Amino acid sequence: MTHKFLSIAACLTLLTSCAEQYTPVNFVAQGDRIVATGTIDDTTLAAFQEVTADNPEIHTLVLQYIEGSVDDDANVVFSREVHRAGFDTIVPSGGMVASGGTDLFLAGVQRTLQPGACVGVHSWAGSGIVATDLPEDDPEHDRYLDYFQDIGVDEGFYWYTLEAAPADSIHWMTAAEANQFRMTTRTTPRLGSSTVCDER
Repeated sequence: MTHKFLSIAACLTLLTSCAEQYTPVNFVAQGDRIVATGTIDDTTLAAFQEVTADNPEIHTLVLQYIEGSVDDDANVVFSREVHRAGFDTIVPSGGMVASGGTDLFLAGVQRTLQPGACVGVHSWAGSGIVATDLPEDDPEHDRYLDYFQDIGVDEGFYWYTLEAAPADSIHWMTAAEANQFRMTTRTTPRLGSSTVCDER
C-alpha cells in the first residue's frame, strides 16, 4: 500500500501523475560516503545492498535529495536495513529529505542535519484512508509506530507529522522542531526556510 509519496511544489496536487514520473534512488560511492538521490521504491534495498557490497568500508549515507517513497512497506524495510547495518545519515547543506525520506534519515545511528538542509513532513493518505481520521489504536498506524520503535525514535514524532501538514501538502521543519524531537545526534543550528525548500 502506498501512503506517503511526496513530490515537491507543483506535484503536490498531481500525486498520481507525478508518481508515474519518479526516479528511483541512485547510490554513488564518493570517498568515504555513499550519496543517495531519488525516490524510494521496491528496487531501493537491492540497489543499496549492491553498493554496500562493493564498498563494505563505507558506513555514511548522504541523503542529497530524497523526496519520499512510492511504497511505504519498501521504505521501512530499506530504512531498517540502513539502521541494522550501522549507517550514519547526513542531509547536507542544500540537500533535502521529505516524507519517507525523513523517515529514512532517522534510521541513522549518528544523524546530522547540516545548516540549510530541508526536512519535510506531512500526514499520509491512501486507498481511501486518511491518517488523521483514524483513532490512535488503529492498526494502520502500526507500520510506522513499529518502525520508529525499532530504530529508537520516540513515537511522538509520528503523531507530530500527522498534524504538521495534510498528505497533499508539506511542512518544512525548523531547527527548533528538529531539536525538540531529537532528530539529530548533535544540535541542529539552522534548517532551510520554507521559501527555499519549496524551490528544491
